Amino acid sequence: MVSLKEIKDSVLHLLFPHICTGCGGDMLNEESELCMRCVEAMPETNFELHPGNPVEKLFWGRLPLAGATAQFYFTKESLMQHLMHQLKYKGNKELGLQLGRIMGEQIKKSGRFNADALIPLPLFPAKERKRGYNQAKVLCDGMAEIMNIPVWNDIVSRPQHTETQTKKGRVERWKNMEGKFVLTNADLIKGNILFWLMTW
Repeated sequence: MVSLKEIKDSVLHLLFPHICTGCGGDMLNEESELCMRCVEAMPETNFELHPGNPVEKLFWGRLPLAGATAQFYFTKESLMQHLMHQLKYKGNKELGLQLGRIMGEQIKKSGRFNADALIPLPLFPAKERKRGYNQAKVLCDGMAEIMNIPVWNDIVSRPQHTETQTKKGRVERWKNMEGKFVLTNADLIKGNILFWLMTW
């Protein structure tokens, strides 16, 4: 026999369907933005497990760092491009928090990144007002839930506007971002191991 709760849940699902942000299917947990098929389809790099990975090599000779990683491979017309579009331009903060938790789990498991705090690099203020939030901060909030460390949101400022990174190559992106961030609270970071997060 069907219970009243099952009938109510079915009616609510018809009126307000909870669908996967990735594929649009409805076979997913109520607390999740992604179905298991999409979670499993996300192209993980596993760079967090490997010293000297390709992301770390990008920074060699540019700045001193203990380690670096990127969680997923990004290709055009892919699931990850769709998810990044949802996060950056469609206001899907819940997706950002879930992706942050996935990142936090993998980074914590790797044992290579024992940070004291997470620092999301900021957007230019006008862009953040237009978008409604900084996607790097949202990802850090999700990571912090898993990693049990604070998010320090006022360590760095971004007083200069930059051109969009969307159609730029790797070298152009470096040049476009050079000198655009200012350290505003140097005393707070002294003696701490920090995990900096930037999204493009």
